[in-house]
Amino acid sequence: MSLKVPKANNIQLFKEGYKHLSGLEDAVLRNIQAVSELSDLVRTSFGPNGRNKLLINHLGRLFVTSDAATILREIEVVHPAAKLLVMASQAQEAEMGDATNFVLILAGELLKKAEHLLVMGLHPSEITKGYELACTKALAELENLSAYSLPTPLTQTTLASALKPAIASKQYGNEDALASLVAEAALSIMPSNPKNFNVDNVRVVKIMGGNLSASKVIQGMVFGREPEGQIKKVTRAKVAVFTSALDVAQTETKGTVLIKNADEMLNFTTGEEKHLEKIFKEIADSGVKVIIAGSTIGELALHYLDRFGVAVLRVLSKFDLRRLCRVVNATPLARMGAPTPEEAGFVDVFETIEIGGDRVTVLRQLVEGDAGFDPTSQAEKTRTATIVLRGATANHLDDLERAIDDGVNVIKSLLKDARLVPGAGATEVELARRVETYGNGLKGLAQHAVKRYGTALEVVPRTLAENALGGAEGNEVLSRLWAKHEQKGGEAWGVDIEAENDGTLLANEHKIYDSLAAKSWAVKLATEAAISVLSVDSIIMSKPAGGPKIPQQAGNWDADD
Repeated sequence: MSLKVPKANNIQLFKEGYKHLSGLEDAVLRNIQAVSELSDLVRTSFGPNGRNKLLINHLGRLFVTSDAATILREIEVVHPAAKLLVMASQAQEAEMGDATNFVLILAGELLKKAEHLLVMGLHPSEITKGYELACTKALAELENLSAYSLPTPLTQTTLASALKPAIASKQYGNEDALASLVAEAALSIMPSNPKNFNVDNVRVVKIMGGNLSASKVIQGMVFGREPEGQIKKVTRAKVAVFTSALDVAQTETKGTVLIKNADEMLNFTTGEEKHLEKIFKEIADSGVKVIIAGSTIGELALHYLDRFGVAVLRVLSKFDLRRLCRVVNATPLARMGAPTPEEAGFVDVFETIEIGGDRVTVLRQLVEGDAGFDPTSQAEKTRTATIVLRGATANHLDDLERAIDDGVNVIKSLLKDARLVPGAGATEVELARRVETYGNGLKGLAQHAVKRYGTALEVVPRTLAENALGGAEGNEVLSRLWAKHEQKGGEAWGVDIEAENDGTLLANEHKIYDSLAAKSWAVKLATEAAISVLSVDSIIMSKPAGGPKIPQQAGNWDADD
């Protein structure tokens, strides 16, 4: 007869303060619940009729936006499983700059569907296997759905029409104006090989006042401040860029100077002044007419620069300083002194203009067709365009800037892969239909997961319809879409958010297209995130670093109770 050894109940595996959650109830379903909450939070912000979120971050800064990437950046998600989803959407933002919300919604929906299967008794490995099969099938079918490609050479009209759907999802109603601004700015800086297009070369300057119709594109760079000295306009000038302070050098140690008579008093600063004058005379003699300073400018330095007729502009952002060096083709100098011919840049026009009530400084190179354009000029054509945005409030301007960023990123992804698929949720319904048909032909338990993957894809058209037309209408529109997609040639039927007929429209006729590359990345990342969450079976959390928290006292610490 075997001896029964009693089990000890209090075996301590981890250090004090550790949390260990394992099993289906505690780990898997809890994770799914956390992820569902996150995806439900951003789901109402999806599409052109998405609602805005009002966020106040830890620094007390206010954001009013429906952009999922901004929402996730400003809220601090602490749940480990939800963080996986945040990482997937950040990867999408870095890679494509668009469809971040789609990643969150799809991953959240996939996990909600998986929850039913887990409760019914399916093993997570069967579900992950089915999801992987369905993802491969969806990506293969997505390649066949490309209905239209961006024609080359690019024109402003074709580029603007491809951008409109992406911009409309952030700024519905302003998409025409914003898309034409972005298209104009992008085409003016397009390199001879479009694949080398750099999103950093489209800048945005926000000036309060006026309205969106007063916004415009300016070639070159615009700074929202005036030059420091008296000289406000220079043409065809050499440019020197300094990152150091333009001022009298301070010694590291403190010294005491004993002055015995009035002459010594008068001559005390003369040496410094002469030294400074000598430096600026050298700079002026080398032909430099414009100085860009990345730090402070002393009053004495400003006096000599005005005397020598040199314009000075302070640019405090190091990113802007780098961009400016690209525009004028100069090398930033860390010492005060005359630049060599290789280090100096060149600009055709440096001027101060008035936009609204604000005076701004513009640095630009002349292009063909401008008055005074010289084809033999040594200036390279600038590869930077600035969109000057006008709007009533700072929050509105920030939101417009985010829409423009999305538009510029869409251009970048379209230049890599010019294929477009029907938008308005049409592609997702068609993929759902094809994935479900594929699932019906499979054997084994994985088929349930494949079919659930198909139903999860319906979340996009349903969300679009719910956000635009109200909750009850979502199912109605979806069933009409399914009926139309079952017919031959019905791949392009999508959600009509304006509900002019029965809530459905042909995406091709209304020129509503989405980037195929962005869509396939989003499907891939959402599936990977969902599989990562499903394959976790226990969570082990260590005690947070740092000592005990100081208790918050009510009122002031020295107030009498």
